[in-house]
Amino acid sequence: MKAGNILIRYGISTLGLVIVALGVGLSIKSNLGIAPLSCIPTVMSLRWPEISVGTFTWGFNLLFIVLQACILRKDFKWAHVLQVIPILIFGYLVDGAIWLFDALNAPATHYWMQLLLCLAAVVLTAVGIRLEVVGKGWILPADSLLNVITQRTKAKFSTIKVVMDVVLVAITAILALVFFARLTGNDTTNVIREGTVIQAVFTGLCMKLTDPLLNRIFEPLVK
Repeated sequence: MKAGNILIRYGISTLGLVIVALGVGLSIKSNLGIAPLSCIPTVMSLRWPEISVGTFTWGFNLLFIVLQACILRKDFKWAHVLQVIPILIFGYLVDGAIWLFDALNAPATHYWMQLLLCLAAVVLTAVGIRLEVVGKGWILPADSLLNVITQRTKAKFSTIKVVMDVVLVAITAILALVFFARLTGNDTTNVIREGTVIQAVFTGLCMKLTDPLLNRIFEPLVK
């Protein structure tokens, strides 16, 4: 494989990480709830604000790598350990996106504005995920864990994804209840709300619309 092709692949994948991170930042800004994969890092950061969402995201995804090792056992390879690199990058990108939207200092004061930000987060997440896949460079631990569980259980990827989302949201609700005596988050940030459901359901639907266009644009670049 040519060096130029490798740079293009990882460049596209990195662009995907940037766009997904922007989606996380927008979902937090909307205050309507956050996508399931970011719920736990966010509620943990609300409890310990001295530690950023990106740092908790990195630490939380290390658990996904450990789970892969437990499931794969002797089939676990050093290539799986390299997932630490993209999630470390992603953690910094999430913190950067949150800082960027906070710096804009334009809170969504009306529900329709919150909903618009939430839907924009859906689109960004759908686009970013597809770019990660098309680039065939970085792979995040959560996505790799889903693939591992799918291969071992022979269940549908979509089924495993729904189960994981439900488990993550349930754990977040329990943590929020313990930390703040509320299922949704603290007094200023809603981690779980209708936006969580919107992002869990509509991201996949959005990808059905955006994937064909992104494939036509980016797939020729990596071939």
